Amino acid sequence: MTSITVHDGAENIGGNKIYVEEGGRGVFLDFGKNFAKSGAFFSEFLNERSGRGLNDSFFLDLVPKLNIYRKDLGTSDLPLNRFPAPRVDAVLISHAHVDHFGSIGLLNENIPIVASPISLAIMKGMQDTSPTVGSDTVYFTKKEPNDDNGLLLKSGKDSYQGRNFYCTEKPSDALRSFFSIRPSGERARKTLKPGVLSTYDKLSLPFKVETYEVDHSIYGACAYLLSGQNTNAYTGDFRLHGKHADKTRKFVKAAKDASVLICEGTRVTRKNACDAKGAVSEESVRETCRAAVESAKGLVIADFSPRNFERLESFLAIAEKTGRELVVTAKDMYLFLALSCTGMPCPLDRLKIYYELKDRRNAKWETEVVMKQRPDQYIDGATIAKNPGHYILCFSFFDMKNLLDIKPDGGTYIYSSCEAFSEEMEFDFKRLAEWLKFLKIDVKGFGLCVVGDTITPVFDSAFHASGHASPEDIARVVDTIDPDIIIPVHTENPAWFAEKWEKTHIVHDGERFEF
Repeated sequence: MTSITVHDGAENIGGNKIYVEEGGRGVFLDFGKNFAKSGAFFSEFLNERSGRGLNDSFFLDLVPKLNIYRKDLGTSDLPLNRFPAPRVDAVLISHAHVDHFGSIGLLNENIPIVASPISLAIMKGMQDTSPTVGSDTVYFTKKEPNDDNGLLLKSGKDSYQGRNFYCTEKPSDALRSFFSIRPSGERARKTLKPGVLSTYDKLSLPFKVETYEVDHSIYGACAYLLSGQNTNAYTGDFRLHGKHADKTRKFVKAAKDASVLICEGTRVTRKNACDAKGAVSEESVRETCRAAVESAKGLVIADFSPRNFERLESFLAIAEKTGRELVVTAKDMYLFLALSCTGMPCPLDRLKIYYELKDRRNAKWETEVVMKQRPDQYIDGATIAKNPGHYILCFSFFDMKNLLDIKPDGGTYIYSSCEAFSEEMEFDFKRLAEWLKFLKIDVKGFGLCVVGDTITPVFDSAFHASGHASPEDIARVVDTIDPDIIIPVHTENPAWFAEKWEKTHIVHDGERFEF
């Protein structure tokens, strides 16, 4: 008998934590951070208390109440051994978006993590450059008591311990080297003790596991087939309108007649401009953005998801065709250096790096890696200000402050990313509009709709290709695979599946399904 428990992600977009079990052994499909649930309680200035270990997450039901976590995160008022302890032989990560891997830092360090080499490189790069984003994902320091009652925790003095990772294909020597170091300065008191970095065929798993790369807005995304008493197919996040659509089709062909299809449904929920004309392709987005750059005068700012490397490559091609240079942030370059460790071709020599005016004492990843390896590619705001029409800056809303050092006299801002899907994001777009208005910068890709006292951002679908399959493509995938059972996840509208297919089984977070 096979059982599937969707601990999280059944009723939200993101936060997938899906446990598949046979014979008392099982694996998790993803273990992501659920931004919808955490955002209901926390914000930028109201965070979970790190000194209380797992207490806040357990009490607010932000993670499954199971005994599968690091023992050092338990406190005297939260003994983890009172909770169920399912056997977890591995966690299979579909891709390196935080809503799919962002909670593995909480897991017991002995649980193996499986992912593609590209996903692992991105996850390591994110933790190196933004510890609060990739907290304890790849390496961590064990906590120790910080009071006599065992209610508070603090970081211990031990070295950083690396987790055990198992790649979907053989890791390169360069990736092994990357996973064995943590930029920290010559006088750092903590070194990194790397964990295992091997291939997943070295693991003893309860299923035959097959991995298939699929097309998504981030490189390295995988779908999985788990074969045991039944065959279970998990799509992760996927699409059929990107550069690597054929890879998705290969998975769909392999998954045909699976017993169970666990399928994402992001875009069967959202009704927005980006879906109004069906699936916009990456190629059409590139042509739309190229036309916008060709007609632009002065500085061009391109705003897109920081790990959408396909979009970055599109803007690099646009820059070269229009006689401009593409300027990325130091974090972007660090991630490209990380990706190059996997053997993935990266345009390292064709990029400029923006020199941000900031204190770099705690940015050893930049001073010890990026600056040492790419010193001649840095460019500062004063240089850009002398000839702004020669550059395209890859900046997001959170980089707008750097424009105060460039002081552009007009220009063009191209928004080429997802629409706002939360109230906080809508506030960010209103702030962004103020920045652009003050700097007299023309806007492409989004605008503000004013109705009475209500101001709402609206988006131009021509400037962004979604990372997720359209409803029409999802329907074709489901019909092609023709599973016995469909379990929708990563969606706020599972009823869409039930209305189309009687074999849909709608589950709720924490619900166990046996077959």
